[in-house]
Parts: sequence; C-alpha cells; structure tokens
Amino acid sequence: MRFYYYDPSTEFDRLFDDALAARISPTSAVTRENNGRESVFRPRMDLHENNETNTVTATFELPGLKPEDISIEIQQNRLTVSGEFKKTESRDEAGYAFRERRQGKFSRTLQLPIGVKSEDVKAKLENGLLTLTFPQVIPEQQPHRITIS
Repeated sequence: MRFYYYDPSTEFDRLFDDALAARISPTSAVTRENNGRESVFRPRMDLHENNETNTVTATFELPGLKPEDISIEIQQNRLTVSGEFKKTESRDEAGYAFRERRQGKFSRTLQLPIGVKSEDVKAKLENGLLTLTFPQVIPEQQPHRITIS
C-alpha cells in the first residue's frame, strides 16, 4: 500500500486484548461489562486499492447496526469510524453458558492521503457492511515528469 501508515501495535493490541480476555473469561465482552469495565473492540476491516479507478475501499463488519448507530469523522487526515453495539433491554443473564456477540463501543481509524477532503469520502451501509470509498491519490499528488533541456 502506498500511502497508509501501518501500525502493527493495532493488531498487537487486538491480539493482547483477546488473549487477556480469554484468560480472564471465555465470554470477554459480556464478562468485562459485568465487571464494570466497558467493552471496547475494533471491528474487522478489509482495505482494497484499485489503481485503475484510483480509489481505496474500506469495508467494516458492523452487523445489526443502523446508520444512526455509526459515526464517521475526519480530522487531520485521519478517518475514524466509531459507534456502539447497544445492550438489549430484554437481556436476561440467567441460562447462558456463554455469549460471543459483542456489545459496547468500537472505534477504528485510518490515515487518509494528504489532500483528501470530507466530501471525497463516500459511505454506504448494506447488510451489516459499512463501505467507505475515497481517492487513493489526488491529482495534485500524481507524479510529474520533468524533462532536462
């Protein structure tokens, strides 16, 4: 990938959080909530560059969420997708052996190419997948060849 700053600590944090949560309890999100701690996680994401159309597509797994449950913000060339999987009011803790469905807040941040404006980013939510599309390289950043005379 040409312009993305890959932060391996993001995946390391996820690995560490999952391993620690599994050691404490196999029902990490629910147990952590029951212990008074808020469950925070990063939704899974696919990132695809299309050199022919000069676009990048980021797809996030957000099953069960509606557009009003999701916030997309751009600040200092960083795009942040955040929101919350809310608890159901009819939730009864009795009778469950374990629960794997996540609840709580989530956040994921991407570094955008310099010069991408908020109006350049397109968002669509369909069947639990949030798809964001934005330019890979803006025209001003295209390389220009200079001839020597």
